[in-house]
Amino acid sequence: MDTPAMAAADDVKKLREIFGDRILANVEFRGEQTVITELGVLHDVLSKCRNDLGYEMVLDVSSLDHFGEDPRFEMVYEIATVDDSKRLRVKTKVAEDEKVPSATDLWAGADWHEREVWDMMGIPFSGHPNLTRILMWEGYPFYPLRKDFPLAGRPSDMPDVAFTDVAPLEGGPFVTCAGGEDTVRREPRARVVE
Repeated sequence: MDTPAMAAADDVKKLREIFGDRILANVEFRGEQTVITELGVLHDVLSKCRNDLGYEMVLDVSSLDHFGEDPRFEMVYEIATVDDSKRLRVKTKVAEDEKVPSATDLWAGADWHEREVWDMMGIPFSGHPNLTRILMWEGYPFYPLRKDFPLAGRPSDMPDVAFTDVAPLEGGPFVTCAGGEDTVRREPRARVVE
């Protein structure tokens, strides 16, 4: 009987056969399979996974900021079968001026994930049915999860908010502390806020 890792590895082979060198790499780490594709075939790869390989669910759509590298961003799609017999991670690099094709036509669950990526990182999606901010207010000019966004925050011009000063992140109650003696002391809720 095939294990989930073996089944996903078979799917990676099939994707390599179909897309050839447009699959830039595949990585197996601790039984998890990752496929790295060109941006131009991302939607085709995801569509193949959904329609022919049985990946009925998108578990997560996230992004990474590789500030200082080109291309700067990386998109990550975590997909799986409903019975959890297979899981696959699909990645692609994205430059600052590029749009990512939306996966909402394949999985309705991609909708809010893509909106969050747009809101927090500023990566736009082509073909998204409602690409509006989901956490920050419309018109907010910054993307808070980018590495060049300052930890001390930026001044807010939003009227009728409890404050109009800088919104601090550094040292706040929900920010973990790097280093420290142990994981308990790094936990934000363990710190006393004065």
